[in-house]
This record gives sequence, C-alpha cells and structure tokens, in this order.
Amino acid sequence: MKFKIGDTVETIDDAISGVITKISGDMIFVEDVHGFDFQFEAQELMLMASGNSLENAVYNTDIEAVKKEKASRKPKSAPTVKPKERHAPKFEVDLHIHHLTKSSKGMSSYDILNLQLDTARGQLEFAMRKRIPKIVFIHGVGEGVLRQELETLFSRYNNVTFYDADYKTYGLGATEVRIFQNVAP
Repeated sequence: MKFKIGDTVETIDDAISGVITKISGDMIFVEDVHGFDFQFEAQELMLMASGNSLENAVYNTDIEAVKKEKASRKPKSAPTVKPKERHAPKFEVDLHIHHLTKSSKGMSSYDILNLQLDTARGQLEFAMRKRIPKIVFIHGVGEGVLRQELETLFSRYNNVTFYDADYKTYGLGATEVRIFQNVAP
C-alpha cells in the first residue's frame, strides 16, 4: 500500500494513530494527536478514511485479512530446560586476576590473592542477600593457594557447604557453594 505525507494512519498492533509527516524508504514517520513522533515500517500501518479526523474513522484495509495474518503467526515456544540444567548453578564468579582488574602489573601475589578473596566474599554475600542458592567460584588449578583460602573463607559461614564443582563443566579448578537460606543466625 502506498502512503503519502498528510495521510491519516493507525498502527495495526498498537492504539497509535496520527498523520504521516515524513517518508524515508520503507520507514514512515507519524505524528500523533498529542504531538509525539513515531517511526514505523509500512506494513505496520493502516490507512484511515480521507481527511484528518481521527474519530469515527473507517478503514480501507481488510480487517479479516489482518486478523487471519495475526492468527497464523505461531507464538515462540519457550526453550525446554533439561533436568540436569535445571539444577545447574546459574551464578558463576571467575576469580582469575585478568577478570578482576585491567592490569595486575605492580601487584604482589599477596595483593592479587586479597583482591580475589575480597571479590569472592563480596559475591558470596551478594548471593546470600539475593537468595541465590548456588554459586560457582572458578579459581583455576595452579598451586592451590587460592583454593585453600577460599575453603577457609567458606568454612567461616555456618549456612554454606562447598564442594568441587561439576568436573565435566569446570575441570578441577572450580568450587561450588550451596547456600542454605533458612538457617537461624
């Protein structure tokens, strides 16, 4: 359908109507009765009866054809969640230093370890506040210093348990923490 500047149009899917102020290729610019400008593609619009009266308008578009087209569109199906994925932790924290700071240049091993532990503590407490039941800390294999320090940190909380994360997903370099929310303080 050809539109021209000055035509009164209405959107097919929304309750927006107005007058065409500009046409640029397939994009049509419409100003509504309140003075707001909108941008639509041609197939999103219907021409209203001649004249600029927006009340009691008669459409020259086949309403039944529009309804049939909308009914023929299939709704998008939600992705199915496999049983294993349903219980998989969704919250991961990568403690590798290159994920925590732009540059570790000039940082001692002590500074790096403290940054990693502060990040782990902050993310664990965030998960507790947001009632996130599982969190995986990716620490890598290395010499095991960070892993030992994380275990010491996690053991200070009486409402968490921790264990090696799924080997297939993370290998040996990750620890999964389970947070029990309804434990008395």
